[in-house]
Amino acid sequence: MGICENRVVIVTGAGNGLGKAYALELAAQGAKVVVNDLGVGTHGEDGASKGAAQQVVDEIIALGGQAVANTGDVADWEAGQTMVQTAIDTFGRLDAVVNNAGFVRDRMFVSCTPDEWDAVLRVHLRGHFCTSRHAVDYWRAQQKAGNPVDARIINTTSGAGLQGSVGQSAYSAAKGGIASLTLVQAAELARYGITANALAPNARTRMTATGGFDMNAKDGAFDVYAPANMAPLVAWLCSGQSAHISGQVFELIGGRIFLSEGWTDSPSQDKGARWQANELGPVVDKLVAERAAAKPVWGTQA
Repeated sequence: MGICENRVVIVTGAGNGLGKAYALELAAQGAKVVVNDLGVGTHGEDGASKGAAQQVVDEIIALGGQAVANTGDVADWEAGQTMVQTAIDTFGRLDAVVNNAGFVRDRMFVSCTPDEWDAVLRVHLRGHFCTSRHAVDYWRAQQKAGNPVDARIINTTSGAGLQGSVGQSAYSAAKGGIASLTLVQAAELARYGITANALAPNARTRMTATGGFDMNAKDGAFDVYAPANMAPLVAWLCSGQSAHISGQVFELIGGRIFLSEGWTDSPSQDKGARWQANELGPVVDKLVAERAAAKPVWGTQA
């Protein structure tokens, strides 16, 4: 018996990389999986990986699991509803949504176009909204009908969203928004039996291959950046065992797991009255010197 036995989970962007690793692990843990993938490439180009969702479904079924494919656009409102309904029609219920789908259009801020900006925010931020919003409607209706709800939303943020990444202004803004969204979801949805957490994965995917990151496996060593390393945490977060955990942002690198502590207040200085503009220079310098050192923006490290 796996820890997700008979749980029904939607995984978006599950045709490749991290999403595929999540879907396979969830199925191995007993979950029934809706494998969503639009079949686009790393920059959102149409048809670049057509049929990927069904290939993952076939793999799960061959291993003795249960899965169904969905090829809807995560950022389309009606498609999100269809995805949720697919879970209910096929498996009779829905217990968790893993929002993973996305793509990148890396560009320095001075070169970023409105179309690129809108496309990236659409697939990540709106994409996290549409499916989850319809799932929440279903779970609220279940709760109001007197049926027990033990539901999960797992969002995907990034180190780029938590600290920024050179050349990824749109992606960083979207992923930072997702981290904040997770906090709000956790606070608002607890009353319905829904938890919300986020994961900033560190793994080798089609998207990281476009950014020049050195994530190659080293001969004979533990493959730190294998996507499968992220999957057990996602499965645990989807399981009944994680009901007491909500509003957390996890980071995972190989076998090292930790929590992001987010924006926290530094030491303060209180004048007890309104500051004069010409007084603030030394005060700000003191606050900056006393605060805990921030993690550097990706791409600025020596």
